[in-house]
Amino acid sequence: MGTGRHRRPSEEQATYREVFAVPEFRALWLAQALSYIGDQLAQIALAVLVYQRTADPLMTAIVYALTYLPPIVGGPVLSGLADLFPRRTVMIVCDLTRCGLVALMAWQAMPFGVLCGLVFFAVLLGAPFTAARAALLPDVLEGDKYVAGSAINNMTHQGTQTLGFLLGGAIIAVVGSYQALGIDAVTFALSAVILLAGLRRRGAPRNQGGDTLSLWRNTRDGARLVFGDPLLRSLVSFAWLCAFYVLPEGLAAPYAATFPGHSPVTVGLLMSAMPTGMVIGSFLFSKFVRPSNRIRLMGWMSMLACAPLTGAALYPPLWTTLLLWGLSGVGSAYQLAANAAFVANVPATGRGQAFGLAQSGILAGQGLGILAGGAVAQVLGPQPVVALAGVAGLSVAAVLALNWTQVRGGIIASMYEPERQVTGTSAAAC
Repeated sequence: MGTGRHRRPSEEQATYREVFAVPEFRALWLAQALSYIGDQLAQIALAVLVYQRTADPLMTAIVYALTYLPPIVGGPVLSGLADLFPRRTVMIVCDLTRCGLVALMAWQAMPFGVLCGLVFFAVLLGAPFTAARAALLPDVLEGDKYVAGSAINNMTHQGTQTLGFLLGGAIIAVVGSYQALGIDAVTFALSAVILLAGLRRRGAPRNQGGDTLSLWRNTRDGARLVFGDPLLRSLVSFAWLCAFYVLPEGLAAPYAATFPGHSPVTVGLLMSAMPTGMVIGSFLFSKFVRPSNRIRLMGWMSMLACAPLTGAALYPPLWTTLLLWGLSGVGSAYQLAANAAFVANVPATGRGQAFGLAQSGILAGQGLGILAGGAVAQVLGPQPVVALAGVAGLSVAAVLALNWTQVRGGIIASMYEPERQVTGTSAAAC
């Protein structure tokens, strides 16, 4: 009992109304939604802005890559700030700092090299912010409310992505690229105000100084915590499986070019298919599946996230492709169960570092996977690459699922059946 781990979740299912009834969750959710909307606009605005200024696809790609690189190289270390300082303070400071950096990007006379540096540091600060928010959420929502809240956050993220892909370009065409960056800066400022007013004060999880040595020691301890525990290692592997099934989004443009009469709308449809499926899957998985059954279904759902992509080998028409990609998004809802199990088994004092490490691995897998997929697609074409990603992901998911069947019984018992006492003849039954 004295492990310092998160309170065991209940088998009772929570409703979205109960989750939104928690004031602190409303503050976290609204701040998150504002940031996502602003970031979608900023991502498209930067791509348009850089291409307009340089007319160089490589420079445009470099700036886009900067949205992946910083969390990979600095995320595991800076995420430790969420364990060394009050998490509310970490989020507010990151928001205000990013507000200033993005506001500087909106200055039209900004040299290209400085613009790249601002992008790098603005994205880098997202690592401690995300780690702090993820680590704070289990303190705000307990039991199955946490899973329902995570589902709401995922649906918000995927929903803003879908709308951003479909409407972001049109909005920027109306207001302009620099003005869109200005809007992003305002969203960070509003987010900081909402967090300041809506979250109560909490102390630092660890009573240590935030010096460089503490951060490196915290990073080392976090890696030992995650990779030294077979359960946490398995759950992180499930999280990192997304490197396979997100690859099609990175190939959406060349994939769209293979369809007759393709247009930018075709690209938007393809890129929005998986986020739409994720929204549907998150809703169904959190609303209609019992908490313990989510744990049991994790392996099958992870395979569902990869299996539909193998259909790309048959060169299906556009609407069949959209259906397959959407079905893959539905399967990826298993991440809700993996996330809940991860939270339940990570000590509260190391939660920020553990989440930051997992998130950095996800971003690294996505970025490297898309780069590798793009290189191979130049030789084989996008459909074979997507099919190969599906086959590889399905193989890895099958191995993870087999291992999961061996350990999930104990996890279900410890997480959802705390009242069970192993005594007398019941020990043999267990």
